[in-house]
Amino acid sequence: MLTLFFAPGSSSMAVHIALHEVGAAFEAKPMSFRAKDMQGASYLKLNPEGRVPTLVIDGRPLTEVAAILFYLARRFPQAELLPHDIEAEAQALSWMSFIAATLHPARRQGLDHAREVYAIADRRLGPTWALGAHCSIADIHLFRLYWRLFNSLKPAPGTFPNLDAHYARMMARPAVKKTIEIESAIGYELPG
Repeated sequence: MLTLFFAPGSSSMAVHIALHEVGAAFEAKPMSFRAKDMQGASYLKLNPEGRVPTLVIDGRPLTEVAAILFYLARRFPQAELLPHDIEAEAQALSWMSFIAATLHPARRQGLDHAREVYAIADRRLGPTWALGAHCSIADIHLFRLYWRLFNSLKPAPGTFPNLDAHYARMMARPAVKKTIEIESAIGYELPG
């Protein structure tokens, strides 16, 4: 049994998308920043950091977007979200590390810094998926962060052409559409 604790539009959106991509049955547990759900005693027992996402797997919690995405890709290999060779797996981990350590905190360091970092991501991505021919967990993770930047800062067309094309490809995916529909209906209340 899988249970996802998530806050609409937050980083947990990537895991929510991946669960729909792999076709896994799961129970969804929306959390609220405003209501401070992640600071409740019962949730802190699952995730002492008091953040989302948390994926509970048969009663055991797994935290951190990259770890959960990797788990889902390996548990559901038929979804082909992770290529089956060691170099491709290492490239996926390289992307996920860059996304978590560089892209995710970029906005906190100012808009000029965020633009510089997203320009690096744009050049690194190129005109294809992150790992080449197919959508992967790295693409899902990248999409969620660019989704937030794209919708909040609305970069001028052509600023990040590869990321814009990637965004359009991701927005066409049924799993992304479904996740956005579900999370929009609950409502976004993202922290600054």
